[in-house]
Amino acid sequence: MTVAVHPTQSGEPVFYVADEHPHPEGYSTSLGFWIYLMSDCLIFAILFATFGVLGGNYAAGPAPKDLFELPLVAVNTSMLLLSSITYGFAMLTMQQNKVAQTQVWLAITGLFGLAFIGIELSEFAHMIHEGATPQRSAFLSAFFTLVGTHGLHVSCGLIWLVTLMVQVQKFGLIEANRRRLMCLSMFWHFLDVVWIGVFTFVYLLGVLR
Repeated sequence: MTVAVHPTQSGEPVFYVADEHPHPEGYSTSLGFWIYLMSDCLIFAILFATFGVLGGNYAAGPAPKDLFELPLVAVNTSMLLLSSITYGFAMLTMQQNKVAQTQVWLAITGLFGLAFIGIELSEFAHMIHEGATPQRSAFLSAFFTLVGTHGLHVSCGLIWLVTLMVQVQKFGLIEANRRRLMCLSMFWHFLDVVWIGVFTFVYLLGVLR
């Protein structure tokens, strides 16, 4: 409720109560999450810009051609793309109020996400074993920061996914869980888009230079 004030001709104020515009349930949650995604966009934009400036400074160390294995990176990319597809199926079954099928698709999404993280950690371990550590050059510092930040986001998304699966199992597809699943959907697809940029800008262009 809001209180509005209007002066009369005599100059005396008249108070009356006016109703606020109604907001749908979950409006503030959705708005807040969109603001968070925009802030995440700024973070990744800064990291991409940093890599664009420092990506060619190898300090007489290994270059992208010496480190990146595009077939392996392509497989890893397919894992994340497939996880977005399976999450889409989870949203479709959620709309049909099918709890069991939604849980199955969420679990498959989680497995694809785990595969993505596993391949990425394996790549990092191999590079560090070869001496290509973040301290080796500005290129490697920018690479590990950008790709590692994305991997951290995916890891947090997996924790969120498991948490929601527990909530759905316990309470079903109530309105609050549907809203949370939609927020995670936006987050997951956002990470997919960011990774396409990483694959193109970091890996593909790095090898083709």
